Amino acid sequence: MATSRTDPLTLEVVELIGTVVARYYEEYDEAAAAHSLTGAQARVLGLLSLEPMPMRRIAQKLKCEPSNVTGIVDRLETRGLVERRPDPADRRVKLAAPTALGARTARQLRDSLTFAREPLAELSDEDRTMLRDLLHRMLGEPGPSGGQGGQGPGGESLKPGSRVWNR
Repeated sequence: MATSRTDPLTLEVVELIGTVVARYYEEYDEAAAAHSLTGAQARVLGLLSLEPMPMRRIAQKLKCEPSNVTGIVDRLETRGLVERRPDPADRRVKLAAPTALGARTARQLRDSLTFAREPLAELSDEDRTMLRDLLHRMLGEPGPSGGQGGQGPGGESLKPGSRVWNR
């Protein structure tokens, strides 16, 4: 049975997700400021620390205009945190990539973010796995197993429509 978008439980979950996101961005902005970065610059640097990528892909991941990303990367490049280099797969494309200083700064930023990490550490591996799989499902993304869903703490299915999934 489909859940109404205005039932009390759904409204509470939506409010809790909003609170988590707001607190995460607040802490991220504070950590960025400690490195004289804006929140947007820190997010781009963090993303690039995972893998070099072209501006268009950064914009897609951050859900913003490529021209915004170009300005952010320009400022990071001026500070010596990011460099542009040719894409080995297509030399017409430029990749933004962190410098050694940029990678260190991104690691320091990530290490300073305790808001989510500390409460998550208190959850069991099974609870964190279930939370991860539920978040993937909410985003309409396949989970780590390749499907949409996963397993609950007892190994039960978290596929859409399963009894456990709809708890």
